[in-house]
Amino acid sequence: MRADAQVLKGHLDTLLLASLENGPRHGYAVREALRAGSGARFDLPTGTIYPALRRLEAAGLVKGTWAEVGGRCRHTYLLTPAG
Repeated sequence: MRADAQVLKGHLDTLLLASLENGPRHGYAVREALRAGSGARFDLPTGTIYPALRRLEAAGLVKGTWAEVGGRCRHTYLLTPAG
């Protein structure tokens, strides 16, 4: 496991929740916010981001809704009061 991956382990949920603190975002925007906010240190694959967002949604920490963004229908996530 790479050093960056080891640092991330156990903190992904917190990072995802923090990326939604300023308002709702669709999954790719969450991924880009993490990448930009970490100076590209956390350039995570979508196969990591989307399952974690679904897990947070199942736990009631985020709420997912469908919205049109840039002419495309995307699943947008926002923090719940529990998140």
